[in-house]
Amino acid sequence: MAAAPFHDRPGVIWMNGEFVPWTDAKVHVLSHGLHYGSGVFEGERAYGGEIFKLQEHTERLHHSAEILGFKIPWSVEEINQVSNELLARQGHADAYVRPIAWRGSEMMGVSAQQSSINMAIAIWEWPSYFKPEERLKGIRLDMAQYRRPDPATAPSKAKATGLYMICTLSKHAAEAKGYADALMLDYRGRVAEATGANVFFVRDGEIHTPVPDCFLDG
Repeated sequence: MAAAPFHDRPGVIWMNGEFVPWTDAKVHVLSHGLHYGSGVFEGERAYGGEIFKLQEHTERLHHSAEILGFKIPWSVEEINQVSNELLARQGHADAYVRPIAWRGSEMMGVSAQQSSINMAIAIWEWPSYFKPEERLKGIRLDMAQYRRPDPATAPSKAKATGLYMICTLSKHAAEAKGYADALMLDYRGRVAEATGANVFFVRDGEIHTPVPDCFLDG
């Protein structure tokens, strides 16, 4: 059975200070965040009714916004409280939590310093990023066409919407060839990450990960 489209689901979404019906959570087509990628977000997991590392995720959301030059109107504590309340309202014990903040539609053009800052939080059931059979067999990875950019050319410490364009392109290309995801190299040609996940390996009992200087420190 196909999953319901994300624009048409039951429940509520918290948006700009209010809990609104899921289908009423909409933005204007001339929102700056839609045209210029001026948005930041987080991807969080809830297990047994508790959001994993909620404080750290919300702090990073605020930090990402600061890197992009705007301030989220709700404090870390307020966002945490709303996230927990929304999880209870949605009735999910195990779920995915997506807070997002973006520049609004008051200005159109590269510069939009006077635009409003909007925020929403949605929560839904999403058991795994990869299919269960893929996780059991091992995730098949293609090599991504694009590389993670030099930190001197992009705000790589921010979990920014615009930085995911090359991830989407790389994952689409991998799926077209029968792979589950793509392994991305960094600007030096070294292993960086997958399109939506960090990578690591264990050698002699020690965990090794790439240096996160050009991708998100997950």
